[in-house]
Amino acid sequence: MTDTAPVRQAPAPLTGPEEEPSIGKLVADASRDVSSLIQHEIALAKSEVKVSVQAGGLGIALFAAAGFLVLLGIIMFSVALAYFISMTGLHLAWSFLLVFVLYLLLAGLLGFVGVKKVRAVRAPERAIHQAQETKNTLLRRD
Repeated sequence: MTDTAPVRQAPAPLTGPEEEPSIGKLVADASRDVSSLIQHEIALAKSEVKVSVQAGGLGIALFAAAGFLVLLGIIMFSVALAYFISMTGLHLAWSFLLVFVLYLLLAGLLGFVGVKKVRAVRAPERAIHQAQETKNTLLRRD
């Protein structure tokens, strides 16, 4: 489907009363012109949405690639941290275990804070009260 549609030529100017179109012809022409205008607007909207979706898809793909690289970076940091700890004289296996325990503690801390935040969520009491008042007002017929 193309984004361009053929452009209609403007009607020739009227030269006399004998060439004046009827009301039915004017309504038909107006209807056809409105239909053509709507079709062109829809085609324009489709082309704009297509460009936006392509840009959005590319943006999502770039975010996914960045997230994957961050994940690889965290893995490399973990290995480097374990080797750094082993340079202090601790066996390499214990160093990796220490990094693992560090990640478990960090996950536990984040989970604890997350649970506290979820428990702090309350129902929107004022909105519920206002909705109940509106309902009661509408149902009460004096």
